[in-house]
Amino acid sequence: MDTLEALRTRRSIRNYKVKDVEADLIQEIVTAGMRAPSAGNEQPWHFIVLTERRILEEIPRISPYAAMARDAPVAILICGDLNLERFEGFWVQDCAAATQNMLLVAHALGLGAVWTSIYPLQDRVAGFKMLLNIPDAVVPFALIPLGYPAREPRKEDRFKKDRIHYTA
Repeated sequence: MDTLEALRTRRSIRNYKVKDVEADLIQEIVTAGMRAPSAGNEQPWHFIVLTERRILEEIPRISPYAAMARDAPVAILICGDLNLERFEGFWVQDCAAATQNMLLVAHALGLGAVWTSIYPLQDRVAGFKMLLNIPDAVVPFALIPLGYPAREPRKEDRFKKDRIHYTA
């Protein structure tokens, strides 16, 4: 799948088949995250691959809008490391770019995924830190539950001409 096709057809997928995701596909997705641009090339991210059923089932208690993680075969937690930050505050944009790369590659590989937000909601940040024993300087940013889609998503054209503005 080429890049434009991935951008046109990617959708948030919240229902997954009961089928494991192969380790090499997970590696491709995480690698795509590491290929994202970052401020000053600081690459302030860490990726925690979650496959343990007990942990996946605990996630909705911490993040109610991530209930689909309970049924996902895998989820990837994207975190920013404040110790790696060279330009204060830009880790958020860096992790967002990594997250989008991962969503696009998951789709291109035939997987379904959804971006669930953690940061800046401090109760969610604290919940993930406690659940996974994450160090103080590492901040949970987003969670991507993923798996093989249980059904085909509906097609949607998101182009809105009235949102484009030009200067003269």
